[in-house]
Amino acid sequence: MPNISAVIITYNEEKNLERCIESVRDIADEIVIVDSFSTDRTKEICRNYELRFIEHKFEGHIQQKNWAITQAKYPHILSLDADEVLSDRLKESIKEVKENWTHDGYYFNRLTNYCGKWIRHCGWYPDRKLRLWDSRKGRWAGINPHDKFELDNGSTSRYLNGDLLHYSYFSIAQHIDQVNKFTEIGAMEALKKGRRSNFIKIIMKPSWKFFRDFILKLGILDGYYGYIISKISAHATFIKFVKLKEFQKQKPK
Repeated sequence: MPNISAVIITYNEEKNLERCIESVRDIADEIVIVDSFSTDRTKEICRNYELRFIEHKFEGHIQQKNWAITQAKYPHILSLDADEVLSDRLKESIKEVKENWTHDGYYFNRLTNYCGKWIRHCGWYPDRKLRLWDSRKGRWAGINPHDKFELDNGSTSRYLNGDLLHYSYFSIAQHIDQVNKFTEIGAMEALKKGRRSNFIKIIMKPSWKFFRDFILKLGILDGYYGYIISKISAHATFIKFVKLKEFQKQKPK
């Protein structure tokens, strides 16, 4: 039976952190918090628990999570964000896996809470995540700020029952603020990878994004917040491609 390290990266997570830690205490054999020098009560909260608290400069979501893995005592990692919680059913699934580890990685669905409402459409659910794995068999990749863990070729994986509960935004204003931050990072990362924006993309991409999320992905069934999410997501696409086009102008020839 393998020991499991729960690894959580944080920055100003005093609203969420205790809930996250409590959900993994009876599953993890160690809890590692890698913090980006929070200015709120994050560090103080961690002092109330038996865990390892490490401060490390943030250089990107992917970079931070890959570095955090190296701080874990055990290679079998349960990776969570501070605003995520294991549901009771998911806890049971992970306990069963711990008693009989048969694959290199394990996926489960993430269910997001938005302003107090659980969102089951809009392309937000089922949001399948690989968050339990043997760290010797892969690494964090993707495009900042949207990281994902990728297993090596030939690795095996399995789906687990139960939801990872994600407490995303407490207000619409918080969502809009995050959009401005994430589109800046996303546009810069896209530029680094050679992606380009143009007037046609600026017009068409947001329109398609809204139609896909609200109509094809049935965001309409989530009612008012389904509309808000789809609209803000479309706006985020618009902002990202506008910023990318501006970055293209600034890039030296």
